[in-house]
Amino acid sequence: MNKPKKLTQSDKPGGSKKERVVRIFNLSEDVWPFIEAYGDKKLQKWEIDENANLSDKDLFSMAEEFEFTFITAKPLDPLFVEYYKKLCEVRDLEILVPEKHTGQLCEDIKNDGKIMKRLLRLGREYSRINITAYSTTPNFLDLIEILRSKGVDVRTPEAPDRSDAWTVNFYGSKSGIRQLTQINGAIRADLKMPDGVISSGIVDTAGIAANKYIKENGVVIKTNKGHSGAGVLIFRKGDLPKKFAECEEKIIKILNKDAYWEKFPIVVESLVNPNPKIGGGFPNAEFFIRRDGEVEFLYACGMRVNEKGEFGGVEIGEGVLPKRVASRITDIGYLIGEQYSKDGYRGYYDVDYIAEKGGVIWVSESNVRVTGGTHVYEAGKELAGRNFTKKSFVLSNNMFGITPKKFTFSKLHKIMTPILFSRKTREGLVICSSNLLHDGYMSYIIFGKNKKRVIAIEEEMKEKLKL
Repeated sequence: MNKPKKLTQSDKPGGSKKERVVRIFNLSEDVWPFIEAYGDKKLQKWEIDENANLSDKDLFSMAEEFEFTFITAKPLDPLFVEYYKKLCEVRDLEILVPEKHTGQLCEDIKNDGKIMKRLLRLGREYSRINITAYSTTPNFLDLIEILRSKGVDVRTPEAPDRSDAWTVNFYGSKSGIRQLTQINGAIRADLKMPDGVISSGIVDTAGIAANKYIKENGVVIKTNKGHSGAGVLIFRKGDLPKKFAECEEKIIKILNKDAYWEKFPIVVESLVNPNPKIGGGFPNAEFFIRRDGEVEFLYACGMRVNEKGEFGGVEIGEGVLPKRVASRITDIGYLIGEQYSKDGYRGYYDVDYIAEKGGVIWVSESNVRVTGGTHVYEAGKELAGRNFTKKSFVLSNNMFGITPKKFTFSKLHKIMTPILFSRKTREGLVICSSNLLHDGYMSYIIFGKNKKRVIAIEEEMKEKLKL
């Protein structure tokens, strides 16, 4: 990927440094309309806070940078920051946190005098600033325009231009990727999604879903752009009544719990039984579209997804996917990316698939932003080498459940020291978050020479967590 990495901040004549990288972790902004529509305001606040707690994990998306400024909604544990800097050999890491935290981070930045003053100062100290974000949101683009209007030379190497930013929400939505797949399915026969329709309104949706459930003994209902499993309902055999009126009534009752079901388009589709032997049943391929529009393949993986459809982490390495499957999902991902590129999208995207028992590979959805595996890939290049996908086996878990408040980062680090990642052996455990520990989650990546070695390290980690 031809992006600026491991920049050396050499001085230009006159004392102006070359460039500075600024990272903004605006996760909640990516799904803000969805979060705003939560019926339960306590749940809404919990969602915003949990998203903020994921920010220290995103540091690993910057693992190849020597020097950068990181803007996050929540302060980071100083001990964790030092651990990260030492592990990834980061010289200079500046962390900025707005005083007010609303969930819309770029708005909070614009309204924070100190941070805006700091960004303007960076604009004077450096010839240009490269700003990246978790997602290209309208608020992010507004912030960029404000900085440029004040004379700062801002580059956005991982974002589309404003006129093309519609691609983020459209292709990153359940309805958008379904429309693209239907249009391009004529070009490539194996580019297809599970049978389904795009609906609107709770009553109509419930009728469609009940009908499909009764006929097929299963149905999946998805809001247009959910987050981490929220906004996805999976009904299997026995979950709903078999009589239409009762089934419809129960679905209506469930959908009425959250306002977003009425607010956004809804996809109702057939339930697919995944084959766990193929990437856990959920293969994935991630790509990057450069500023010149070239689509670059990054890696293929298997996703760790639970029965509720919630994403947990990834597995990368030889043997995760059969070669024919890896080749197919890569080719389909390129085809989809070429359309994204043509429409002006720039930056990271991935395509999620479902491998059905019987050999069919279905497109599930696409994330048109930084993904749940991006930090694993970027950390892998820095820690295990740029060809790590072929030389190592990698396993991640973004939110592994542990006893809440049982571990501080210092305590966890001490307990895990014998199995922590070593640059010498290129094996071991990487702790990816301190903030999540308070909520009862551990985020980690494990590198090993092969799957057997990685699983052994993970089992040892689990044993240590029982102490």
